Amino acid sequence: MMQLELDQDGHLVHYQIWTPEIAQQLAQPLDIELNDWHFSILFALRTFYQDYGYAPATRPLIKYLIKTVQTDISNQLLMEKFNTGLVARHLTRLAGLPKPPNCL
Repeated sequence: MMQLELDQDGHLVHYQIWTPEIAQQLAQPLDIELNDWHFSILFALRTFYQDYGYAPATRPLIKYLIKTVQTDISNQLLMEKFNTGLVARHLTRLAGLPKPPNCL
């Protein structure tokens, strides 16, 4: 297991080093094995960050994912598939991105 440099909230300090293997390591506390569907979400989130320069909160994230990944994505579906109630926070963490600015 690679030793990762994380901030106090568990996000990568240097988002540029992210790989799917790092995402799987970050997913271990959520007790999930990431698959192609999960990675389609995480890659879309990284694209959002590259395009807009920030990590989105849950509502804009879901709107973006509906347009770019799958039309029936919902907060509930993301909570179930990623085993978390904190969708934006955990998805940005798994995607190797900084915490969204409005997350506590």
